[in-house]
Amino acid sequence: MKLKTKLIHGGIDGDPATGAVSVPIYQVSTYKQDGIGNHKGFEYSRTGNPTRLACEELIKDIEGGARGFAFGSGMAAMSAIIMLFKQGDHFIVGDDVYGGSYRVLTNVFNQFGIDVTFVDTSKMEEVEAALKDNTVALFLETPSNPLLKVSDIQQIAQFTKEKELMLIVDNTFMTPYWQNPIELGADIVLHSATKYLGGHSDVVAGLAVVNNDELGERLHYIQNAVGGILGPQDSWLLIRGIKTLGVRMQEHENNTKEIVAFLQKRDDIESIYYPGLKLHQGHDIQQKQARGFGGMVSFDVGSAERAERVLAKVKYFTLAESLGAVESLISVPAKMTHASIPAERRAQLGITDGLVRISVGLEDIEDLIEDLTQALED
Repeated sequence: MKLKTKLIHGGIDGDPATGAVSVPIYQVSTYKQDGIGNHKGFEYSRTGNPTRLACEELIKDIEGGARGFAFGSGMAAMSAIIMLFKQGDHFIVGDDVYGGSYRVLTNVFNQFGIDVTFVDTSKMEEVEAALKDNTVALFLETPSNPLLKVSDIQQIAQFTKEKELMLIVDNTFMTPYWQNPIELGADIVLHSATKYLGGHSDVVAGLAVVNNDELGERLHYIQNAVGGILGPQDSWLLIRGIKTLGVRMQEHENNTKEIVAFLQKRDDIESIYYPGLKLHQGHDIQQKQARGFGGMVSFDVGSAERAERVLAKVKYFTLAESLGAVESLISVPAKMTHASIPAERRAQLGITDGLVRISVGLEDIEDLIEDLTQALED
């Protein structure tokens, strides 16, 4: 089954009981049992719900894993994954990760004894140097957020297997349409499904896929015990969003390439971060491990003041948190998505106050370029 077909027919396809072509929304909390412990596969919706199961089976199929899990947000999914580990364990984490990931590791799970070292995972020597006796896992985004650094998943997977570490990859930016980390050696794939998978700014969700059944049993135990599950309404919305993921991702990328070409022609842009550029440091690795470059681009306009003027003047780019929607979104990471990272740390990473991040939507590209043109005029 080809990928675009799998997006539509993967997982649980329709409803065999009624012939409905769309999985029903099972708005139910509990299920009748014919006898004690004698049920039809479902007993309580925190443990399992048919609509959520359909969503979980779909992400499992399109990521190529052994089992999928749906959570109430991307951070709920990440937190459940961290709960696989114990006090005193050490993580190696990409230094250019989403601010919420940084926050939960440094301000929440550090209180439970989880130790973290942040490194540039696009540089293998930094990954190797961060290894400790108590290191248990490596967590990365590729491309990263917001500087779009590209890490070599296969190379890192070889390292983690040699050292008996777990490799966790946040695949939110690429989605399973462009990149499949499990096929490249990852143990767990994580998504903020609020973004491209949902795709319409109408659902908050998180997804995780594991590469083996034993790990699946452990994560399901945590999902059920802690209870950060995705509800049936949102599960249905997510299934609906995923069905159009292929055509959306292609158009996102087409529009983004046009905008990058537009930005390259201007002499008032200090730097552009997009893995589709041949001069991008990770371009060759991205070509090797993914089928596309995505719809995210960051560029530096020179100062915080100018960034604020640009954001105030745009008409079709919506000033908002999040990304991956049909609408084009624009933000300044230093003051929005990455504000929880200390200023001195942002400066070290290159997340400047003049850095603008755009999530390119599905509007007509001529409108988007005209909008950026007038917004960039001082």
